[in-house]
Amino acid sequence: MGSKNKLKRFRENETFKNVIQPTREEVQNNFPLQGNWHTHFGNNHPIVLELGCGKGEYTVALAQENPNINFIGIDIKGARFWRGAKTAIDEGIENVVFLRTQIELIDLCFAKNEVAEIWITFPDPQIKYKRTKHRLVNPSFLKKYQHILKAEGVTHLKTDSEFLHGYLLGILHEGNHEVLYAHHDIYNSSSPPKEATSIQTFYEKQYLEQYKAITYVKFKTKY
Repeated sequence: MGSKNKLKRFRENETFKNVIQPTREEVQNNFPLQGNWHTHFGNNHPIVLELGCGKGEYTVALAQENPNINFIGIDIKGARFWRGAKTAIDEGIENVVFLRTQIELIDLCFAKNEVAEIWITFPDPQIKYKRTKHRLVNPSFLKKYQHILKAEGVTHLKTDSEFLHGYLLGILHEGNHEVLYAHHDIYNSSSPPKEATSIQTFYEKQYLEQYKAITYVKFKTKY
C-alpha cells in the first residue's frame, strides 16, 4: 500500500464514528471507555472482541450475523482496519467498532468482566523463541483476557499454524484450563462447529484452496 493511500485512510479513520484511536498515554491514564462501552453503543448487549483484526472482515461478518451483540475489532494498524470500518458504515452496520491500540493494553481498555467472548483469528504465530512474548495466546495475554472476560466467557483461536495450535493446547493442558473444543483440521472434522466455519476470510479461503488445514480451539482459562 502506497504512503499516499495510507495517509488518506488515516485521515478517513479520523472521521469515522466507528473508529476509536486513543494514544497509549490515554489508555494508560483512566481510559474513559473502560467499563463504559455500553455508552458508546447505546445498549447493554454483550461485547465480543476480535484481536489483531487486520482488515476487519471477520469482525464485520460476525456483526452482520449477530445484530444483538456488539463487536470490537482491535489492531494497531489503522490503515488495515479502515476497510472494515468503511464497509460497516457503507452498509449501516451499527454494532461494530474498531479500536486502534496495542493488544498488550487490552486490560486497560476494558473493565473486569466486561467482555463476553474473544476471537483471535489467524494471528502471526511468532514462531521464533525470542518472539514468545508476542504470541497472542501466551500465558501473559491469557491472564489479561481472563480479567476482562465474564465468568462464563470464552476465547477462540482459529489459525492455519499447527505450531500455534499445539503451543496453545500445551499451555491449556498444563495449566488445567478448560478446552471446550479443539481440532487440528476443522473442515475435515465429522461435526465442525458452525461458529468457527460459517465465516471465512479472504486469506482463509486461499489457505483452503491450497489444502492447508485450519485449526480451531475454544477454551476457558482458569488462573
